Order: sequence, then C-alpha cells, then structure tokens
Amino acid sequence: MFTPKIPPPDTAPTPGTSLVPPLTGLVHPPACTCHNAPTAPAPVPAAPPARPAVQFTPGSLLVAAAGGTAVILVVGTVLVSMLLATAITAASVAVCAVILRSLLNRPNNR
Repeated sequence: MFTPKIPPPDTAPTPGTSLVPPLTGLVHPPACTCHNAPTAPAPVPAAPPARPAVQFTPGSLLVAAAGGTAVILVVGTVLVSMLLATAITAASVAVCAVILRSLLNRPNNR
C-alpha cells in the first residue's frame, strides 16, 4: 500500500528522449505590413457627453440638512459624554488619592 508505483521499464521514457515533440515548420507572420510608411496621425476620439448636474429639490435639501444636523448632534453627544466620563474618573481618582494620603500620613492618630 505504501510502496511507490513505478511504471514497468518498457513504458518509462529513456533519459535521452523528450515527451514534447519539437516544433517544426512554424512560420510567424510579420507584425505589420506597413513597411515603415508614414501614416496620418490617429484621430482624437470625441469627448464623452457631459453628465447632467445633480439638481436638489427643496425637499431633498431639507432632508440633507436634517441628516447632517442629526449626525453632528450624535457625534457631539458621544464626544461630550466621553469627556465627562474622563473628568469624573479623574476626580474620583484624585479623591481616592487624598484619602489614602491622609490615612498613610497619620496612622497613630486613630
């Protein structure tokens, strides 16, 4: 089961032969038939048609303004709440530091 399968000696290729036949009689056509004759410059392609400008209706402007205002309010609220959380944390750490300092400085006064 785990032994390698070696082909019988009569079907194995000999070291001097190749499995790919040689290419013979292959003729390539020339790349161009112009023989370096001067030619006219290629015509410039026409510009694509201009896309129509985006036109806003009063309703779409109102929706865009309301959406922008909502995004600004939400982002502002998140940033202010993060700043407030940082300030509260700093204040509580400062209070804990003052309490620990007072407890460690006067251990015999209790």
